[in-house]
Amino acid sequence: MCGGAGSRLEPAAAAEKPLVPVGGVPMVERVRRALAASRVKRVHAVASTRTPRTREWAESADCEVIDGTGEGYVADLDRALDAVGRPALTVAADLPLLAPGTVDRAIDGANGDSLAICVPADLKRDLGASVDTSFEHDGRELAPSGLNVVGEGEDRVVVRDDERLAVNVNRPGDLELARELAE
Repeated sequence: MCGGAGSRLEPAAAAEKPLVPVGGVPMVERVRRALAASRVKRVHAVASTRTPRTREWAESADCEVIDGTGEGYVADLDRALDAVGRPALTVAADLPLLAPGTVDRAIDGANGDSLAICVPADLKRDLGASVDTSFEHDGRELAPSGLNVVGEGEDRVVVRDDERLAVNVNRPGDLELARELAE
């Protein structure tokens, strides 16, 4: 998922959000590498009119490009699922610390269900990462990680205490944190 404008990241980013480098590598390329090293068989990039350079990157990286609507994450996700079907693993391009083993564990844990992989909101705060969205689940405040499995079965929430999943680059401080942790 790489079609967002990244307006909350400005002015820290001079490039489209997915192309902002972390550890010298664009975030979307870091995500692509994690997916390529996992058991994921095909990688699609959902780009929009807001991310024309990201579309060019995806085409050069041999990712099949799906045209997003540019109307937001949910609309782009719906477009992607219409194109690829279910089950599908989805990941936001602003998750630059994603690890292949984390991807494989999400796939293994799904068993045909839909999984929202979340992290404790306190973990994000303790790291200094922004918490833009959170919800209560089983007495804990959780934040979506940006990694999900969309299946045909039950909707489940899975909690991971994983710093790499807690850093979505949405704001300038998140970018600094991702760069520090990537070293």
